[in-house]
Amino acid sequence: MAPTTSGDKTAPVNTLPPPPGPLLLPVRDPRARDLVLDYAEMYALVGDLVLPGGASMYVMSALETSRELIRHSYYRCEFATVAVTHSLFALEHVLAVRLATNEPLHVLIERATDAGLITAELAIELDRIRLLRDELTQGAESSAALRPLRAVAMLRSVFDAVSLLLRPPSAAETTTAGVGGAQLEGGLARLWEDHLRALFPDGFRGVDFDGVDLVLLDADVTGLVQRELKGGLDGSDVAYLWAALPTSTRSFL
Repeated sequence: MAPTTSGDKTAPVNTLPPPPGPLLLPVRDPRARDLVLDYAEMYALVGDLVLPGGASMYVMSALETSRELIRHSYYRCEFATVAVTHSLFALEHVLAVRLATNEPLHVLIERATDAGLITAELAIELDRIRLLRDELTQGAESSAALRPLRAVAMLRSVFDAVSLLLRPPSAAETTTAGVGGAQLEGGLARLWEDHLRALFPDGFRGVDFDGVDLVLLDADVTGLVQRELKGGLDGSDVAYLWAALPTSTRSFL
């Protein structure tokens, strides 16, 4: 394909010929068979990843693309890893603007933590994502590094960090002080940190307990724990958690 003369400096792209037959609909990635029953349930999986208010179009585009890649990991599991690393574009941009400096991402994360803009717990998770990106760049990891459920938890950290960084300084510092002080020292935060380090047991995939799918239960509880750490569950959250527990488990509570 000959280069254009319109002044467009992007690399020329060869146009693929039209397929000889009818287009085939995408099919579920076999690795996602124990994740959800159908594609419609992928919407619920990313339902609490809400675009932060006040973000620029650049940031909103990067985060929305990341969220959509998670949904489409139903068809290709590698999209989950791509989603998380893509979200770093938004995070790095917001950090650089908020801190008024252009430094490597790990330095920006450290500066934001020291300034009280994000919690130490959140910084740890953000740095995990940064390290994953570096490993992908160096060939030490592949795009299949993350399963969708783990990717959702990591992507939620980016959404949370961007939301904090976009708040007015006084509001962000007040929120961070509340979360980073009492809650970081609490048992739930420590348990959650241990949980994030652990892999989901392969033997539990596709298993249900009293009619409750363990993979979906893990996804539901992930969202609830994050909300509790950020400010506490409301009455509807507690009711949802209670309803999600197997009947036989409730008898011990």
